[in-house]
Amino acid sequence: MLKNIPPILSPSLLKVLCEMGHSDRLVIADGNFPAESMGKDAIVIRCDGHGVPELLDAILTVFPLDTYVEKPVQLMQVMPGDPVETPIWDTYREIVAKHDPRGAAAIGEIERFAFYEESRRVYCIIATGETALYANIMLQKGVV
Repeated sequence: MLKNIPPILSPSLLKVLCEMGHSDRLVIADGNFPAESMGKDAIVIRCDGHGVPELLDAILTVFPLDTYVEKPVQLMQVMPGDPVETPIWDTYREIVAKHDPRGAAAIGEIERFAFYEESRRVYCIIATGETALYANIMLQKGVV
């Protein structure tokens, strides 16, 4: 155990977060995201039983967001015509604002299939048990 490290961050996840360098990206994926097929060239860490918000909050306590890009946080856009609500995004905005002075201004959206393509190039995909739809979030690492 370590002091001041959220206990949800496992040793393997902490190791990966530490290994990542400036501009490396990670995806915190909901339970429907094809983590294993998208992550063939990435490290895939299973966090089944946990939701995205609790992991996002814990990760952002140790993970600086990139200040050299306008939107270091990206959400998977809802497909046009898909009757899905995304109240979890409000939770994400609150969490990001707690850890980054740009708040919601640091968050952008990527079209669904473009999000998948970008996910093939991330350093790490964290697979969660999140049941909310369109709950995938991509973070770009900054400097300490």
